Amino acid sequence: MKHNRIPVALVATIAVAGLSLTACSSSGGSKGGTSSKPSATSLASSTIKINAQPRSALKQGGTLNWAIDQYSTQWNYNQINGAEYSTDAVIEATEPVIFRVDPATQKVTYNPNYLTKTPSVTTVGGKQTVTYDINPKAKWSDGTPISYKDFAAQWQALNGKDAKYQIGSSTGYANITSVVAGTSDQQVVVTFDKNFGDWTSLFAPLYPAKYQSTPDQFNKGFLNTIPVTAGPFKIESMNATTKTVTVARDPAWWGDPAILDKIVFRAMTTDAAPGAFANGEVDYLNIGPDPSGVKQAQSRPDGEIREAAGPQFRHVTFNAKSPLLSDVKVRQALFQAIDRTAIANSDLKGLNWPALLLNNHFFMNNQEGYQDNAGDLGKYNPTAAKAALDAAGWKMSGQYRQKDGKTLELTFVYPNGTAVSKNESVLLQAMFAAVGVKLDISAVPSDDFFDKYVQPGKFDLTAFSWLGNAWPVSSNFSIYQTPVGSNNFQNFAWTNDPNVDTLMNKSIADLDHTTAIADANAADKAIWQEAGVFPLYQRADIYGAKKTLANLGAPQDQDEVVYENIGFTK
Repeated sequence: MKHNRIPVALVATIAVAGLSLTACSSSGGSKGGTSSKPSATSLASSTIKINAQPRSALKQGGTLNWAIDQYSTQWNYNQINGAEYSTDAVIEATEPVIFRVDPATQKVTYNPNYLTKTPSVTTVGGKQTVTYDINPKAKWSDGTPISYKDFAAQWQALNGKDAKYQIGSSTGYANITSVVAGTSDQQVVVTFDKNFGDWTSLFAPLYPAKYQSTPDQFNKGFLNTIPVTAGPFKIESMNATTKTVTVARDPAWWGDPAILDKIVFRAMTTDAAPGAFANGEVDYLNIGPDPSGVKQAQSRPDGEIREAAGPQFRHVTFNAKSPLLSDVKVRQALFQAIDRTAIANSDLKGLNWPALLLNNHFFMNNQEGYQDNAGDLGKYNPTAAKAALDAAGWKMSGQYRQKDGKTLELTFVYPNGTAVSKNESVLLQAMFAAVGVKLDISAVPSDDFFDKYVQPGKFDLTAFSWLGNAWPVSSNFSIYQTPVGSNNFQNFAWTNDPNVDTLMNKSIADLDHTTAIADANAADKAIWQEAGVFPLYQRADIYGAKKTLANLGAPQDQDEVVYENIGFTK
């Protein structure tokens, strides 16, 4: 339920106002390795594997060891370096998430732990106005009541007006003109200057006012620490040496008490995690499209594979800020030099999952609104790629192309210890060589991948996945919007097209469902032409889980996890 998408070394997808996956509920886990792959049309019936159980069926207490792919330094999810899966997994256990998403229907409802009723949406003076009534029991761990001040401070930090706030996205917040108290400090009245259909994606997670009222507080208040909480769990310990964060049941929590005593989040590379699961060191992990990882995980007698069609996609991002990729014609040519089918089949080899190429930046194959907008740029055509590079002035000189005495030599950066990324780099290297482009491969420390390489643009090409949610367009807005000054939000491709901004703005402001879809697809067609983010395929959510683990699995996005209900069956 967030205004921006979560990057993961292994994941990706899209969101549009009010759109949802066509899903059917399933409560069971599944063993991998069945004899036939699910078809594209059957994916909609396999979107949830969480071993859903009532609280009464669970043992009281216990510790869940949860593998994450990074030990974060920035724990403010809304800060540019904070919007990452590992950060989100921890934060949503400890901070307010005021709306919940039903994993089966993707319906968004208010969280009664933080709000007393569904917020009212009215039009006052021609302006969209949303009124939130805060649960009077809700308070921060320092004793301060949650109030309109927290909402107001978060809006001021995230509205994009002060560049000193290093934010991941201003989507939705930029549409707000005021956040004030209503009849009391526990009533919040939010007035929009422009309609925002995905208003339920805002203020989640919510942070305390005193840690975001100034740029310094916002950027540094949750740096290397989580000082204040207001969730079913509180921080017990954070250890950068062992790369673990331990959260414990908070006795001051006013809602249903957490079933578990503790959750220990353990950061480890995606290559190491399956072995740790097989050895019983962790109970839950995101395996990703890794056949060897699945095989390792399957060796655990009391474990199982939970897989489902996730709202995520694998992609290659081209850095338009790089001198050799600043020409859109070069980027378009390189799109056509990539054989996505070969990459998908190689990435997914040995997995019980079809290769579903993705030709849309907003909608998944099994999502309402999906249409193929790729055109010729989505078709593998090395002959056309060569001709386009010739036309752009890059002529063959020996093995590689040159222009003005420079070789067309690019660098692909990926997180060390991520097998799927390494596999993609080798395949891309060969594909590019076939059209006269030299591709160097650079493996960087996993913990540094996003903060020190992707976000500051220290790469020519890279690949990872975007993990989606219930708001397809607004959650993707920051990935494709024009950078403002030095702030590229999550537009790691650094593309710049005012027409894309206009079309996306129209879509997220549309209150008519059909119109919103049409405008999102119009924006998508323009995004394809910018040739910054090249979708590869819709990724399967593949998790390893202890068989008795309940109410957690695949593809359960963090917005759908009710942390206090996670536990182990009796």
